[in-house]
Amino acid sequence: MDQPTVRQVTDSRVLAALAHPLRRRLMDVLKVYGPCTVGMLAERTDQAPANVSHHLKVLAAADLLVEAPELARDRRERWWKPRNRGVRWSHTDFDDDPSARVVADAASSLNLERHAELVRAWHAAPEEAHVAWGDGPFSTDHWLHLTPDELTELSREVIALLMRWADRATPDDGQTREPVFVFAHGVPGRP
Repeated sequence: MDQPTVRQVTDSRVLAALAHPLRRRLMDVLKVYGPCTVGMLAERTDQAPANVSHHLKVLAAADLLVEAPELARDRRERWWKPRNRGVRWSHTDFDDDPSARVVADAASSLNLERHAELVRAWHAAPEEAHVAWGDGPFSTDHWLHLTPDELTELSREVIALLMRWADRATPDDGQTREPVFVFAHGVPGRP
């Protein structure tokens, strides 16, 4: 896709639009499969087209989605795509407004729930899927001793590594490539 880079969100209204499980999932579907119509999104999410349409309007009003009219075969067909490659936000951008901070916290919580949901779904997948993927799926955790600046550097390195894989040209080797969800968190904590 030819979207601009990741958008830094500083408006709590944008985060409020994202802080809904179906809207979060719709954004994921569009990232993984590219531009889609309401019907395609409804099929991929097992939702009614009217429900999907409503949530797309909310995302578009928050400037998270845009129409892709160049893909339409006629004037009735509407295609949607993400405006940006992704979004990020910093809680410090919302520290001056308690209600905005609540929205940012809710969006972060929903993200974490979505991440855990995807990992749980993998663990509940049929044994054939686990056999087919072999040792590829992984989880890892490490306790590190870092300064805030070092954690920022680590964050940049991990994101750059994932972006390198996301941006690579897909090899033309005849192999089928399935969507794979990868996430990492690096947060101060206590063991």
